[in-house]
Amino acid sequence: KRRQEILRKLEDEGISTMNKELPLPRLLQRIAVISSATAAGYGDFCNQLIHNKRGLAFKAQLFQATMQGNDVERSVISALNRIAEQMDAWDVVVIISGGGATSDLQGFDSLELAENVAQFPLPIITGIGHERDDTVIDMIAHTRVKTPTAAAEFLIHHQEEELDLLEDLASRLTDSVTDTLQQETTR
Repeated sequence: KRRQEILRKLEDEGISTMNKELPLPRLLQRIAVISSATAAGYGDFCNQLIHNKRGLAFKAQLFQATMQGNDVERSVISALNRIAEQMDAWDVVVIISGGGATSDLQGFDSLELAENVAQFPLPIITGIGHERDDTVIDMIAHTRVKTPTAAAEFLIHHQEEELDLLEDLASRLTDSVTDTLQQETTR
């Protein structure tokens, strides 16, 4: 019920879809990560990015936050503020946690945090680590995935699609130049 009230308030304020409506940059290499340094999910996320099959390069920087307990709201908002101070350095924000008890999710269901996420000027991807439970910030973030590993996979897949497009463009350009040169030689 509390979640629904928060979502209704965000809707009434006209901000519930603001982050979802941001265009996802074509390059998602510079990643501001909000997590706990000791969270297993953060380690899984980094490991997945580093060991991607195509050797894609990512720059991920941790913005330390408390991800469980009473300080979640204040801590995550503080991390968002630190990212906003150097916003041009980042393509996307990822908020990840390693899961835990359902009661640990309450910090992600606050109105103030939801307002910050909804209005943040960079796309936010959440991977809070719960299969069954959606938090308010999951519902209003640009993209919601189930786990920190899935967040890394999302970023990798996005970059692989962009790389495929570039490789296709390079191939078509080479073919076109080759054809033009052959036509000119024949002429």
